[in-house]
Amino acid sequence: MQQLAVAPQRTLSLVDGVALIVGVVVGTGIFKTPSLIAANTGSDGVFFFAWILGGIISLIGALCYAELATAYPHAGGDYHFLTRAFGRNVGFLFGWARMTVIQPGSIALLAFVFGDYLSQLLPSAFGSSLCAFMAVIGLTFMNAMGTRQGAWTQKVLTAAKVIGLFLVCLAGLAFAPSLPPAETASSPSGVSFGLAMVFVLLTFGGWNEAAYISAELHEGRRNMIRVLLWGLGTITFLYLFAGFAYIKGLGLSAMGRSEVVAADLMRRPFGESGAVIVSILIAITTLGAINGTIFTGARTNYAVGRDFKLFAFLGRWRETTNVPANALMLQGAIASGLVLLGTVTRKGFETMVDFTAPVFWLFFLLTGAALFALRVREPGVARPFKVPWYPFIPLLFCISCGYMLWSSLVYTGIGAAAGVVLLLAGAILLVTARVRQNKVDGAG
Repeated sequence: MQQLAVAPQRTLSLVDGVALIVGVVVGTGIFKTPSLIAANTGSDGVFFFAWILGGIISLIGALCYAELATAYPHAGGDYHFLTRAFGRNVGFLFGWARMTVIQPGSIALLAFVFGDYLSQLLPSAFGSSLCAFMAVIGLTFMNAMGTRQGAWTQKVLTAAKVIGLFLVCLAGLAFAPSLPPAETASSPSGVSFGLAMVFVLLTFGGWNEAAYISAELHEGRRNMIRVLLWGLGTITFLYLFAGFAYIKGLGLSAMGRSEVVAADLMRRPFGESGAVIVSILIAITTLGAINGTIFTGARTNYAVGRDFKLFAFLGRWRETTNVPANALMLQGAIASGLVLLGTVTRKGFETMVDFTAPVFWLFFLLTGAALFALRVREPGVARPFKVPWYPFIPLLFCISCGYMLWSSLVYTGIGAAAGVVLLLAGAILLVTARVRQNKVDGAG
C-alpha cells in the first residue's frame, strides 16, 4: 500500500502570519542600534529615511525567500537552497560560516546587549564584558545539561520585550515636553550611511525565517504578500515610533553618544528607578534571545556534523541529556572567544556586528543569486508563490545585498577582518579535505 507524503497543513490565518513575523523580527536590537544609527546619520531626516529603507529592503528580500521556501521546503533553509543551486562546496562554506561566524557572533552580540544593560544594575566591578561572558558560559552549560525553557517562560520573555519597548516610547513621547530642549544635531565626523544601514538591517533581521510560514498559510499565494506587507509594515512603524521617541526624549546627538539608549531615555523623566526598570526588562529579554540562539545554533552545527565527515564529532547526540553536547561546547567556546575579541577592541557590540556582517551579507547575496539559478536549472519545479515583477525584485535584492556587503567591509574594523579570515579558513579546509579524499580515491 502506497504511503502518502505528509505535507504542512494550511492552518495559519492572515493575522497569525503577521503576528509571527512581528514576533520573530522585533528583538533586542531596537534597544541598542538606534544610538549607533544616530551616530552614523547626522540628521533626523536621514535617521528616519534609513529605517524606511530598511523596511523596503527587508520586504524585497522576504519576497525572494518566500519563493524559495515554498518551492523547496526543507529544514535546512539557506543551506538547502545554496547546495541545490551551487553544489556541496558552497553548502559546506555556508555551514562552516554559520558554525564559526554567524551563530557564535549573534550569541556574542546579544550577550553584549545583555551586559550593557545588566551592568547598569550591578557594582562597577561587573562590567559589560564580564556579564556577557557569564551569560554565554552559563547558558551553554545549562543547555548542555538538557535544560529547556518551557512555553510559559518564552511568553514571559516576549511580554517583557513588548513592555520594555512600550515604556521607552511612552517616556520619550509623554514626558519630553518637560525636558530640556533636544540638542541640535550637528554632523559628527565619521558619519557613514552605509554603516548606519548595517545596523538598521541587523535590527530587521529575522524576516528570512518568517517567510517559511508560507506553506502553512490559508490561500498562501494571495495571503503571502499581504502577510509580508502588513508584517514588515507594522515592524517598520514600530521602529519609526521608537526612533521618534528616542529623538524627542534625548535628541540625535545625545542618542549617538549613548551606550544604553533606552535606559538613558527612561532616566530623564523617572530618574534612576526608571533606568533600572527598563534595564531589568531588556536584560531578561536578551537572556531569552541568547538562550534561543544557543539552542538553535547547536542543532545546525549537529546537522553539519552529520553531513560532513570532517566534523563528525559534532554529529553526536548525547542520549542521557538529549542534546548535541559537542556542538554546544564548540559553539560556546567560539562565542566566548568573540566576547574576548569585543573586550579587546573596547567596542563589544559594534565589533560583533562588524564580525558577522560581511559573511552574513555574502550568503544573503548568494541566496538571492540562487533564486535565479534555480529558475533556470529547475524550471519544472512547482512554485506556489512567485516573486512579483521577476527578475527586477530579485535583482534589486541582490544589488542591495552587494551594497551591504561592500559597506560592511569598507566601513568596519578588525571584527570584519576576523570574520573574513575565518571564512577563508573554511575554504582552505575544504580544499585540503578534497585533496586528501582524491589521494585516498586514487590509491584505492
